[in-house]
Parts: sequence; structure tokens; C-alpha cells
Amino acid sequence: MKDSTRAVLGILAVAVLLVAAAAWLGRDTEGGGRTVVRLRIWDQSFVSAYRASLDEFQRANPDVEVRITLVPWASYAQKLRLDVAGGIADDLFWTNLYEDYADSGHLVDIGQALGPEAARIWDQRAVTQYTRNGTLWAVPQFVDAGTAIFYNRELLTKAGVDAAELATARWSPDAGQDTFRPLLRRLAAVSAWPYNAANDLQSISLPYLGSAGGQLQRDGRFAFDSPQGHAAFGYTAGLVADGLSPSAADTNTSGDFAKNAFLQGRMALFQSGTFNLATIAKNAGFGWGLAMIPAGRDGRVSADNAIGVAGNAASAHPEAVRRVLAWLGSAAGNRYLGVEGATIPAVVADQQVYRDFWARQGVDVSPFFDVLRGKTIAAGGGAGFPAALRAITPILDEMYLGRIPVPDALARAQREANVAVAQR
Repeated sequence: MKDSTRAVLGILAVAVLLVAAAAWLGRDTEGGGRTVVRLRIWDQSFVSAYRASLDEFQRANPDVEVRITLVPWASYAQKLRLDVAGGIADDLFWTNLYEDYADSGHLVDIGQALGPEAARIWDQRAVTQYTRNGTLWAVPQFVDAGTAIFYNRELLTKAGVDAAELATARWSPDAGQDTFRPLLRRLAAVSAWPYNAANDLQSISLPYLGSAGGQLQRDGRFAFDSPQGHAAFGYTAGLVADGLSPSAADTNTSGDFAKNAFLQGRMALFQSGTFNLATIAKNAGFGWGLAMIPAGRDGRVSADNAIGVAGNAASAHPEAVRRVLAWLGSAAGNRYLGVEGATIPAVVADQQVYRDFWARQGVDVSPFFDVLRGKTIAAGGGAGFPAALRAITPILDEMYLGRIPVPDALARAQREANVAVAQR
């Protein structure tokens, strides 16, 4: 046999082996003929709740196996973007910024897949969040409710601060009307940091911007560079500059810095959402409680974000995906997310399960819900929103470090955010 013939046959043999290996690695059925569907999430603490829910689904649907893929939050958005573009994303995945995927045809139309009546049982704010141009693009899974303040009872007692004072606290650029900063100064005597002002969109920036009467976006364009924005960001940046909150050198590089400081007993007040409740309840070695966030000119204002599960339109198993989506959006399937207090189910009828769990633990979660009775502020979205956030974040990081004055930082951040949206 000629050398050239041997070479060709060798190449063909290698090609056959590679195809066979790829087919084996990418196989999506088991020996029993089960279809394997993969669900991607970013939070380890949800794995057990989802596993319990999906095990029940599989008992009723023995021909489908659902496997959970965990991708850490720090790399989740970038990896999902690359995997969707490359056609290798999981069959189902958590999303909170879905618009670019919807516009590019990568998501399952939920109304078409599950029927128009399916959305009636879900939290309507969540339904609105995932509806674009009249089409629903994700099955709501859980809602964050509003923002509240976790407080360390022992530190408040040492500082002579009554927890009831938090209920009437007001922030204002006018020192004559501001009662929150004086309260923080009292707490500074007993804690390394009284509070957690930082470049944190959901827990800090949006509540302050909203309570100042401002907006993050207006008519699809960013609009936080306003007198209200200057008041809100000027106040929070001032708390950092005055040492009443941790240095931005710490919080810019670690989203968990403030939470860890609170758990270590070094921070008196930690403003955050329900997504940190279970962690604090499990790990705080001191007495703690929940209070309303400080009021601004327009009262107490919070965002109310939701997380949804989207179906990958490129999945090789559309019928299995449809069945899993229907289960995760049902009262029976969704309630598992609230049974152990992990989060607030998006099925309205299941939300009492969450409240009941925390009531049994002696925790009054009403501040998370009461703050939503008044005005709320939209958390932002739309095509190009992730790119806009990537443009905004480093500028505001520099602002909190004190390297860019607040008016200059807001003007630059807004301009670059709108350019990012226009160039999507």
C-alpha cells in the first residue's frame, strides 16, 4: 500500500473516531431511552430545592431526566452569551437580562409553548418584566421582593440606638432634614462600618435613586444623570468618603465584602434583599432583625426584580423542554423554592409558603414586602442593557473611590451607557 493511501486511510479513521467521540460526549439519551434536558443556574443554594422539584417531575415523566448545571454568578452572563452564540447553551437556563436573546430568536415563546392562560398564576410584576413586544420569554421562578435593612441588635444596643429609630430614618442632602447620617455616626462608635453604601445597583443605587424621585431609564435611554441622581449618588458616595461605609477599594472588588462584614459583627446595618436572608439566618452568630430602608424625598422606594427560566429555542428536545417549563411554572413545581425559605416563589399562591417558613424561624419578613406598597423603581432592561452595565460599572467604581466627582461620573456613565445601547 502506498504511503499516500495509508495517510488518507489514517485521516479517515481518525475522523470516524472523532465523530464517534463527539456523538458519545454529546449524547442526550440514556440506555433506558430517557431524554436528557439540562437546566443551568448560578446559585448553589438552589440546587437542593430544584433537585427535589425535578425528582417529582421525573417520577411523573420517567422518559425525561433533568440535570442541573451550575455556573457561578461571576462568569454566568459571559459564559451564557458565548454558549448561546456558539449553539451549545443548556436546554433551559436562568435569566434576568433576556432581551438580546429574545430579539435574536434564541428563546422559546412561553405563551405559544404553554398557552396564554399559564401566566395567570404568576406574580404579574414578574410577567411584565419578562414580556417584550407582547411576548412572554421566560417562566418566572422567584421574585426578590423589595430591599430592607438587616441590623445587628447587639451593636445597636451598644450604640444606644433603638431599632424603632430605623423605621423613621430619612436621608437627605439637606443636613437639616437628614436623620440617617446622624444615626450612622452613633453606630460608628461601636462598629468598623455602620452601613454598606457601595456601587450596588439593586440594593443601594436603585433605592436611593428612586426615593430621590429619579429614574434609571426613561423611554429606553438611561436618565440617571439628573438632579435627583446627583442627590442620590452624592449621598451614598459621601457615606463612603466619610468612613461610614467600607472603602470602595474593598467593595468594588468583592460583591460579598459587606455581607461578610455584617456576618463578622463588624457592620451594624446591611441593606440588601431576600437573596441574602437564608445566608444571614444560617451564619449570623448574633441577634439580628429586619427594618425598612431609609426614606428619601419620595418616601421609601425599591426595585422588585424576578428571575425566570428561559427555554433554548435551539434545543434538540423542544417537547421535553416544554414539559419541564410547564412543571417549573406550576404551583406544584414552583413551591419547592419557598419550602425551605430559599426565595419567594413566583407562583402567587405559593408565596405564603415562604412567609410561613420564616415565621416559624421567628423572622418577620414584612419589611421586604411593605416597601413595595408605595412607589417602585424599574430595575432597568432592554436590548443592550448588559453592555450598558459593563460601561457604567467601572466609572461608578472610580466615583466611589473618590477619583471622579459625582456630576462628572454620572454624565460620563450615562453617555457611555447610551452609546453601548445604540451600538448593540
